[in-house]
Amino acid sequence: MRIIFMGTPAFAVPTLDALADAGHTIAAAYSQPPRPGGRRGRELVPSPVQKRAEERGIPVRTPVSLKSPEEQAAFAALDADVAVVAAYGLILPRAVLDAPRLGCLNVHGSLLPRWRGAAPIQRAILAGDAETGVGIMQMEAGLDTGPVRLEGRTPIDGKTAGDLTDELAALGARLMVEVLADFHAYPAVVQPEEGITYAAKIAKEETRLDFAQDAAAVERQIRAFNPPGAWFEANGERVRVLAATVVPDSVRAELVEALPFLPQKKDGPSPSSGRTGEVLDDQLTIACASGAIRPTLVQRAGRGVMPAQELLRGFAVPPGTFL
Repeated sequence: MRIIFMGTPAFAVPTLDALADAGHTIAAAYSQPPRPGGRRGRELVPSPVQKRAEERGIPVRTPVSLKSPEEQAAFAALDADVAVVAAYGLILPRAVLDAPRLGCLNVHGSLLPRWRGAAPIQRAILAGDAETGVGIMQMEAGLDTGPVRLEGRTPIDGKTAGDLTDELAALGARLMVEVLADFHAYPAVVQPEEGITYAAKIAKEETRLDFAQDAAAVERQIRAFNPPGAWFEANGERVRVLAATVVPDSVRAELVEALPFLPQKKDGPSPSSGRTGEVLDDQLTIACASGAIRPTLVQRAGRGVMPAQELLRGFAVPPGTFL
């Protein structure tokens, strides 16, 4: 088939590779424009999709928007059988959706209609879903409302967002190649009306660890935001947490009992109260609303990832500290 590919981040690259390797003609790859990056943000850095397309000799287009008649005419002039979209990041106007002969197909990282929207992988982890997946959706004007032609599933089972992103990217690539190999063998199935949820874009404040939740929810927060990592603040610095274990209530109670007595502070709770956000021992175990969390992999700004015990050798966070 003659394909227009539309994607931006690393998640989309396996699908671009799979389509090219399957012998399809990629008429053009659309990606968001290069962003400031590199040293001190002085260089414009192309997206992962742009880089891979250029390596393969595929023409690249990086419009800021597809709303203008000129951009829509240029898109239609490519005379594509189908457009394949994977995390492109721009809204496709009706004229773009209707231009390819078979319409536009999207690789979406959830089991629709659950987690329509921008951050389905992170939201599935945060919610404690047992499984997630990827669907090949026939796009329409609504937000991820189109019918699904094929989907694949995988258990979440303690995986990070990074783990799932890589897994679903590979799975989505295989499914897209399968659908395009015999398009009419995979009829579009309308999404059910029940079970619709929305995966809002991740706000920066959500990535700060919230110890007022139970320990299991905090551990999900750590996995959902890895990479780059959820964080807490200590000694005036942000410390990212990339992995942690959950400490049950029974062990937390023992740790609180063993905390050294410290005088009541004039402003704020006693450091030995065992309240949420308090460091309970010399292993950086932190009290949550129920249970506690024990970070195992952490990262300071400008440093590499390290075990929590290595951090503590040169970065004092003693028992009784509130984070």
